[in-house]
Amino acid sequence: MSKMGRFGFVGNKYWVLRHGRSVPNEKGLVVSSLENGTLAEYQLASEGVNQARLAGELLQKELKEKNIPVENVRICYSPFSRTSHTAKVVASVLNLPFEVPQCKVIEELRERFFGASFELGSHDRYPEIWALDVKDPFMRAEEGGESVADVVSRLTTAMVNIENQFQGCAIVIVSHGDPLQILQTILHAAKELIGPGTDDLASRIQQISVPSILSHHRKFALDTGELRQIA
Repeated sequence: MSKMGRFGFVGNKYWVLRHGRSVPNEKGLVVSSLENGTLAEYQLASEGVNQARLAGELLQKELKEKNIPVENVRICYSPFSRTSHTAKVVASVLNLPFEVPQCKVIEELRERFFGASFELGSHDRYPEIWALDVKDPFMRAEEGGESVADVVSRLTTAMVNIENQFQGCAIVIVSHGDPLQILQTILHAAKELIGPGTDDLASRIQQISVPSILSHHRKFALDTGELRQIA
């Protein structure tokens, strides 16, 4: 099992990147199911392509400042069309081949599924879900949807697998608004955890997965196309 020191992950540096502005963003639609999210019609809008390109250029600059060779970059991305499109643009900017091991799709990084009644509906309903998250991050908005805790579970799997697969790399995680907010929440709390039984990442996340921490994921919100180093 991968281990994490108090001030970050052993061996890897991490950035998160929310996908660029997408067709669903422009249409004001919730597209959160894997079935719909992987459709080509829901990829990036033209503005989103520009945002992804700028994110790639910013990453390139930060890598240079930190003396990290591009060969050490790994892009791990959600299978949704808007995230794979973003990852592909960033890879192009860095002149990285869009193939394993440099770029890898990871299903656990997919969008949070909000539920059937939200799917393909107006994004104006997001505040309903976030209000419920504040009240109880272990509760789903509806049958079949994912709670914050559900997303934590699969993100933990993704992070442990990434840590075990890559060493000494700069990892760029290309995902969605809610998953990336939740990911930052649990990693921030896990890094602060000290005490017995906190040697491995999964154990740390399990210990900090409590309502008082998970309910405040919105404070780590990202704009579309926003790149942020987290560890």
